Amino acid sequence: YRELVRRGISEYLIAPVAPVAVVRAVSTLFHAPSAKPVGRIVAVVGAKGGVGASTVAHNIAWAMARDLALDTVVTDLDLAFGTASLDYNQDPPQGIADAVFSPERVDTAFIDRLLSKCTDHLSLLAAPATIDRVYDFPPESFDPVIDSLRASVPCVVLDVPHLWSAWTKRVLVGADEILLVAAPDLASLRNAKNIVDLLRSARPNDRRPLYCLNQVGVPKRPEIKPPDFAKALEDEPVAIIPFEPQLFGTAANNGQMIAEVSSSHRTAETFRQLAQILTGRSDAKKTRAGRLTPLLGKLFSR
Repeated sequence: YRELVRRGISEYLIAPVAPVAVVRAVSTLFHAPSAKPVGRIVAVVGAKGGVGASTVAHNIAWAMARDLALDTVVTDLDLAFGTASLDYNQDPPQGIADAVFSPERVDTAFIDRLLSKCTDHLSLLAAPATIDRVYDFPPESFDPVIDSLRASVPCVVLDVPHLWSAWTKRVLVGADEILLVAAPDLASLRNAKNIVDLLRSARPNDRRPLYCLNQVGVPKRPEIKPPDFAKALEDEPVAIIPFEPQLFGTAANNGQMIAEVSSSHRTAETFRQLAQILTGRSDAKKTRAGRLTPLLGKLFSR
């Protein structure tokens, strides 16, 4: 035991060891007063393409930084078609590609040089958004980048592209919190259920993935109502974001966030609440109960 302590071992368990005992032991070490702070990894992914998952991710990160005053890094993992640099009106010369293709150089200092400062508390690790090379990665490719960010900032928001590969699955399984963005249609419902079921089985000791409904209330479009969505997924959405083409279009074309266009708009408040839930500043169930009932009534009483 003395030799183990000399080598830096902080805890030991005697067999037989249950998985929960290992989790408890590791958690205790990270909660110790002398432990280094560990950042929270929030992964945002769309149930299908075009549901606005990137827009939701970027606005949530903005709310974490501006409204909660938490140092936050947005990491755009869609190297070919990422939009984070456009949404934040940034044009950084370097970004995440420099780290992924040079893993031997990755450390906290190197990642810090790649970050683009958006606000006092918000930084961006941008995607090149070019297709001059093929972005095929092994499962562990993003691990060094995420580990370095986790060790240096309190919140890391991962904008995960809508594709299913070994590395995207690994990123989602390893995240602390997962937010699934879906549209109120059948394809989103099917995909969301598949993703939630898989991640619940892969993360039995973690909180189940959260989901929100986006682009709700498109005129003349048949939609699956939120209660039916909730019944199929056996869970209520943490937020319902209405279809607001003028608001979102203006923000996208100006390289702004929703709160910059209209800070008092109800959608800006929704992003603030999502930021609180995903950072542990608010209880998801209380937020659902308090906010969904009147909103559903407005949406479906027309």
